[in-house]
Amino acid sequence: MTSEKPILYSYFRSSCSWRVRIALALKGISYDLVPVNLLKDGGQQFSAEFKAVNPMQQVPALKIDGITLSQSLAIIHYLEDTHPNPRLLPQDPKKRAQVRMIADHIVSGIQPLQNLNILKQIGDKKTEWAQNCIASGFQALEQILQHTAGHYCVGDEVSMADLCLVPQVSNAERFKVDMGPYPTITRINKALLELEAFRVSHPSWQPDTPAELRA
Repeated sequence: MTSEKPILYSYFRSSCSWRVRIALALKGISYDLVPVNLLKDGGQQFSAEFKAVNPMQQVPALKIDGITLSQSLAIIHYLEDTHPNPRLLPQDPKKRAQVRMIADHIVSGIQPLQNLNILKQIGDKKTEWAQNCIASGFQALEQILQHTAGHYCVGDEVSMADLCLVPQVSNAERFKVDMGPYPTITRINKALLELEAFRVSHPSWQPDTPAELRA
């Protein structure tokens, strides 16, 4: 493995990028950040330069240990394998499966339905579309968490599921989803946002955060 500092290609408001920023912060991994503005210049992710980094033309991408990884959960799994402390996947097989289930529920069943590419296709009704997609997913997630949650999504240890939850709640708030029906999601999100790793990785604290959105 090389000893060069990792490079994270990120957009401040990308929930997928935020998951990885949380993981890097929790594991104490220092990195350099290269902003990729998904709106400027028609989307900097479509540039030839970035396509050479990630052919899928999506953030995040992470250059680390001589390789380039994309897809947030693939990156987080690599960080878990190479920097196992603190754990983001429980040792207990049942809890580990629950963490993966919740993470997949969010990253496959909710977030892709309301991401930028989809909303561009929806047009004028994009807010209503996003609200419906998130609400539908949160109804199921709330029910699941009532069985798995302790202080956090699965028990009392921060896990990969929590890394997925907080950015998705932020998306819900941005699209003005009524969070009243989801008290468990709301409680866990509030507890997680009190943790340093979640604060420093927050979209309002990033180098590419516009001045009007900074904390």
